[in-house]
Amino acid sequence: MTTGVRPKTVRLLGRILKPWCDEGLVTVVEQNTILSNLKHLADKGELLPAIQPRLIDQDEAAAMLGISKANFKKMEKEGRLQIQRRMIGTSVRYRLTDVVIYINADGGACDDATPVE
Repeated sequence: MTTGVRPKTVRLLGRILKPWCDEGLVTVVEQNTILSNLKHLADKGELLPAIQPRLIDQDEAAAMLGISKANFKKMEKEGRLQIQRRMIGTSVRYRLTDVVIYINADGGACDDATPVE
């Protein structure tokens, strides 16, 4: 099945979006959303599945990434995660959609992270 979107086109659009992101015209989250959907469309022939937006805690986010909570906190502190935190009272939460976008974006894999044991 052909979608009409080639991987080469996705890479080109990524290069086009980068300067706009650097200038602040497009946010990192927007850029990741666009590229994740286009990459998935080129690879699978369909857009990413619609995800019910909800907030998740650090345990859930770390489990989705396949890493320990301690490593998740370390990576976040070092700025290696492009997942915006939200404070709900004194609790830290993350948007499920942001975590999924991060996982599906190039460089979103936590290959160098310590896996959960």
